[in-house]
Amino acid sequence: MKQRLLGRTGLNVPVLSFGASSLGSVFRDIDPNEGIRTVHAALDAGMNYIDVSPYYGLTKAETVLGNAIRNVPRQSYTLSTKVGRYGEDEFDFSRKRIQESVQQSLKRLHTDYLDMLFLHDIEFVPVEIIIEEAFPTLLELKEQGVIRYAGICGLPLTLFEKVLPQIEADAIISYCHYTLNDTSLLSLLPLLEERNVGLVNASPLAMGLLSTRGASAWHPASEKVKQVCLEAAQFCAEQGSDIAKLAVQYATANDQIPTTLVSSASVENIRKNAGWVDETLDEELLSAVLRILAPIHNETWPSGLLEYN
Repeated sequence: MKQRLLGRTGLNVPVLSFGASSLGSVFRDIDPNEGIRTVHAALDAGMNYIDVSPYYGLTKAETVLGNAIRNVPRQSYTLSTKVGRYGEDEFDFSRKRIQESVQQSLKRLHTDYLDMLFLHDIEFVPVEIIIEEAFPTLLELKEQGVIRYAGICGLPLTLFEKVLPQIEADAIISYCHYTLNDTSLLSLLPLLEERNVGLVNASPLAMGLLSTRGASAWHPASEKVKQVCLEAAQFCAEQGSDIAKLAVQYATANDQIPTTLVSSASVENIRKNAGWVDETLDEELLSAVLRILAPIHNETWPSGLLEYN
């Protein structure tokens, strides 16, 4: 699979990478053995950057992933996990908790170092905590060789605009902002380029918005956004195509987006996603879908504290 350079990290990452949230039964209850087979299928397809978090399935995703990679040569894949978020409303970005969390993750993942460590959903705590305590703790871990690179992630783009000028982040994870319905992530590219920060784009299907099943009831998007996205998905199906294919191809086609994370606990799905990257993008279908989505283009939803929204 084609690879791109991830900012100043020097890491070459595949244009399509494996998001391990599905291994935690976040979207549906999964068989851990099927999850393990899916990880191996992703690696076989060249998706050798894997991202996870202790929050996904309340450590289940890390546990399943750890069992999948424990006998895979460590230098053959890039691995990141996160700290700071441990439950729906459980956040702790203190130095002590971060240090404990990393050690617990290393044990679950059967490794003695992480390629990248991200502060998870930082918009839920005041910015001072991130700048004065949490990120300096990541830098300590970097100096100790426990992690190679340090970063932050969250939903509102304003959090990156506010925090990145005040820290030396190596990379960020942004989700739901480079999709068929929302390309607002492009506005952040000049800042990332200026600071040479690596960009990991996540959720090209906008957490299930771009699906003929329609978004889940818990999805925070407005009913209008859900309806228009469903119309676009149904239009693709009527043309004999899959909006997921179009979304994955669209995200991975942009050379300014080093890598995009997709999550699945299905061997068939992950092989299909990897295969789509090499197929030709249907420009005519893309234009038609973008026209359908135009009325809700770049519409997002609030997340976290008011200061970030």
